[in-house]
Amino acid sequence: MSIAFAIVGAASLVYGLTVMATTSGSRFFLFWYAAAAALFALAWALQTGAWTQVPVVARRVVEVAGIALVVLLVSTQALMASHFGERGEDDLDYIVVLGALVKPQGPSAVLQFRLDAAYGYLVENERTVCIVSGGRGYNEPAAEADVMAEYLIARGISPDRIIREDQATSTSENIEFSMEHFDPQQDRVGVVTNEFHLYRSLLIARKKGVSNVCGIAAPSLAWYLPHNMTRESFVLLKDLVVGNV
Repeated sequence: MSIAFAIVGAASLVYGLTVMATTSGSRFFLFWYAAAAALFALAWALQTGAWTQVPVVARRVVEVAGIALVVLLVSTQALMASHFGERGEDDLDYIVVLGALVKPQGPSAVLQFRLDAAYGYLVENERTVCIVSGGRGYNEPAAEADVMAEYLIARGISPDRIIREDQATSTSENIEFSMEHFDPQQDRVGVVTNEFHLYRSLLIARKKGVSNVCGIAAPSLAWYLPHNMTRESFVLLKDLVVGNV
């Protein structure tokens, strides 16, 4: 058992180093280091017999915390995965493309996936209006909405079909500020975002009162998906605590 924990800890450490090398500003890669440290410590304690010297109450606390963490990750990520295949409904009144990091050279990979999904939908549904939502972060050269709009326009989408919402700084604000441009009770709305992000985004939209909403799932980088989904599990828990979902 100690060897298994050590192997998983090493894998977590390597994955964390890989994520850190390509991270877009989030410090969540530290989770993988923390997990590796905990697993290495547990492997050492089991191997040396130190685990049996730990008070029973403390051991039970660690065991319960570990089980709770596993249950949280498995349950929330199963819910996320259930939305991976969503492609929206035809002829929606609006689609809302949620912003993500933009770089000096243009949209980040995760944002480009969202924009490409939106482009494909807009080509097939010519009456649908697109809301691109995202403000300017401290590490971004321009507002996400502006970069997103220009990307779609460059690919042939008419500027008349694009509304720019350039103030939002979170998923909750993406939805809330975009609602100023459509009727949340009457209009049929699609939310465009990466597959791992779609479940929480739809929960937020419904919580804020968007009655007729569906999801349009964009892909993401496969090797980065475990990181994104794990981070999303904790953000979902945070949103539940603060009342966003």
